[in-house]
Amino acid sequence: MELRLMRYFVVAAEELHFARAAERLGIEQSPVSRAMRDLEDLLGVQLFDRSTRQTRLTWAGQVLLSESRRVLATVDQAIQATKGAAQGYQGYLRIAICDSLAQPRIATLLARSREQEPELEIRVFEMPFRQQLKGLHNDLLDVGFALSNAVNDGLVAEAVWTDPLSVIVPARHPLLVHGQVRLDDALMFPVVLCHPEADSGCHHQIQAVLEGASVEPKVVDHVTSLGVMLTLVGAGYGISFAIASQVQTLQRSDIAIRPLVGTAPTLSTYLLRRQGEPSASMKRFLARAREAFGSKEGEPTP
Repeated sequence: MELRLMRYFVVAAEELHFARAAERLGIEQSPVSRAMRDLEDLLGVQLFDRSTRQTRLTWAGQVLLSESRRVLATVDQAIQATKGAAQGYQGYLRIAICDSLAQPRIATLLARSREQEPELEIRVFEMPFRQQLKGLHNDLLDVGFALSNAVNDGLVAEAVWTDPLSVIVPARHPLLVHGQVRLDDALMFPVVLCHPEADSGCHHQIQAVLEGASVEPKVVDHVTSLGVMLTLVGAGYGISFAIASQVQTLQRSDIAIRPLVGTAPTLSTYLLRRQGEPSASMKRFLARAREAFGSKEGEPTP
């Protein structure tokens, strides 16, 4: 099978609309339609269900989409590794982070790695927790950073740091008269929370914090990303909770941050990797992470 057909198929399967797929690919619609027919003829299976008003993937199409993404990612990584070798890199680490993390900490770690090991090429991807698990299992990633330790067989989750949880409020809000805010006082106002299916892990950790409050939260919306959450808070839909250092880097004038007092709740960030003996470059990276943030090898996850 030509990689061109596979790339066309992935875009067509994601768009489920051949005209939009052609626009993304920068070609006419007819080559996309013809390529999909050729692919179905080549495989001898139906990939798209066109019997309804809306185009859908068949089960075979869904399987091919998952496998095609894996194959294309492998090919792209092979190309990047080859180019990196030509530029003098002696190895590489593929690192994934999720949307809701305190990225300044990760930036510090990456900067230290580049300084101490300039011959190591580090590639960074942003992807949700479940995709990180798949990437680690399929050897498309070496390290993941997420707010969840719910890994499956063959993977390890190690707590590397914690960050204090803060309340995020609109720029003009009654809570701003306080330098610090009690959780029960914050929950007197409507709340915007991470969606349980957002795959970052923040929902489960924040939910555990809220369960310890004496006030039942009035949840007005669930969101799938930090950006959407901040937009709704800035628009006055409600308050929310996040890692202060992550929010501060965005420098938004429509929101404000106040630390929580009382039990001083925190969010834990986990480093995800495959079980077994890590490579030499991975060992050095793990040692830097533990040294930088005070975690210990083998420390049990909370």
